[in-house]
Amino acid sequence: MATLRDIKRRINSIKSTAKITRAMKMVSAAKLRKAQERMFALRPYAEKIDELLHSLVQPGEQDVHPLLQIRPRKTVEVVIITSDKGLCGAFNANVLKAGVKLINQLRSEGFEVTISTVGRKGRDYFKHRDVKMRKNWTGLSGKVSYSSAQEMARELMDSYINETFDELYLVYNEFKSVVAQEIVEKKLLPIAEIEQKEEEVYRDFMFEPSEGEIFNVLLPKSIEILVYRALIESAASEEAARMTAMENATKNAEDMIDRLTLEFNKARQASITKELMDIVGGAEAIKE
Repeated sequence: MATLRDIKRRINSIKSTAKITRAMKMVSAAKLRKAQERMFALRPYAEKIDELLHSLVQPGEQDVHPLLQIRPRKTVEVVIITSDKGLCGAFNANVLKAGVKLINQLRSEGFEVTISTVGRKGRDYFKHRDVKMRKNWTGLSGKVSYSSAQEMARELMDSYINETFDELYLVYNEFKSVVAQEIVEKKLLPIAEIEQKEEEVYRDFMFEPSEGEIFNVLLPKSIEILVYRALIESAASEEAARMTAMENATKNAEDMIDRLTLEFNKARQASITKELMDIVGGAEAIKE
């Protein structure tokens, strides 16, 4: 049976842990607000870029730009976006599970699969598994910038143009609310395979300057924006998941402190009762 000193030591230890989890929750809440502001500011622009691509990219235009070329699929790349740090609940586990499911599905269809990861958690998860890791980006958690998204997007576009892979998917957490994130599997390349919406009809455009010049600017920019949005959505989801996890950890710590305090009081009461019984027993023995 635990002594009073042991119980008191456990209570103090849990109180220290609760202070840490409470502080981490507050830090994550502050980071989440900043990430949400960037995310909500970017979403309309990203959606408009996507809408513009749906309007401009028409069937039979694969020769206009290398990013529009559709090749026979042999190698498929999957980019999985995770975090650099833990203590964020099921945030990483969910996206890794979705990534593995997509990899297995592509392999069952006969494609060779390579992966690139964002974040140390993804890198460490796939390091010793039977899948070829082509590229890894770390140090972006809480430090996502457009320049880092540009660098990442350019590497992916160059690899596609150089036929390192024939198709590209992004797997990441999309922010829905503080308590809910949704796993997104988005085909990024080739752009020419972007599905037309049902209500859209093909339209004939006049391009000024030339169609090639416009696509030379628009297509790389659109990929950069889509990669940047994925990173921002993942960053907001990470902070929301961490804030929720730390809030739950703090509540659990408080509940444990209450249980241990009750156990401490019962043990203390039993100790006092035992001492009183010893005193009464000693007094009775003297009388005899």
